[in-house]
Amino acid sequence: MAAKIVSSLSSFNGVAFLLALLLCISTNVQISMADSTSKTYKNYLQKACNSTTYPQLCFKSLSSYTSTIKTSDLKLCNTALTVTLKAASNTSSLVKASSKQKGLSKSEAGVIKDCVDEMGDSIDELKQSLKALGSLKGSDIEFQIATVQTWVSAAITDEDTCTEGFDEMKITGEVMIKIRKSIVNVARLTSNALALINKLSY
Repeated sequence: MAAKIVSSLSSFNGVAFLLALLLCISTNVQISMADSTSKTYKNYLQKACNSTTYPQLCFKSLSSYTSTIKTSDLKLCNTALTVTLKAASNTSSLVKASSKQKGLSKSEAGVIKDCVDEMGDSIDELKQSLKALGSLKGSDIEFQIATVQTWVSAAITDEDTCTEGFDEMKITGEVMIKIRKSIVNVARLTSNALALINKLSY
């Protein structure tokens, strides 16, 4: 009887070991496949970003969205615009807050006021481009993409106008330098988004 129990236990242990081994192999295969997929997505993003004006900023700003973008050109453009719009909104808030600070000279206040307007226009244009990009359909998709390009180009123009205002004033204050740096970052993100949209083909 004891021998039978030992034999049964031995068989059970053998089966359990085999199951554990198979589970381990299966898990490793899944991990390996996931790593391979993740690498494919990152390689796709890296290659796409290399075609932009600021490749490092492109990859840094979009690398956390690779599982969403995968290898879709349209999702890449949508994500790039969404990230740009968020940065533009944050910058707009920073500019608005700065316009209320005390001690601004008349010229500084004027440049910031103009910049608030320019950033507001830029945000509207980015929203319009996102809306247009999200509703591509029909036989005139090339025309629709051209419309998106027009909106994004207009956003870049507004951001550049804002930056030029700061440059003409030869700013030195810490807050003003911070604002300019933030706007330049948005302009670069927008430029990258446009470069990606320019490569869209249907």
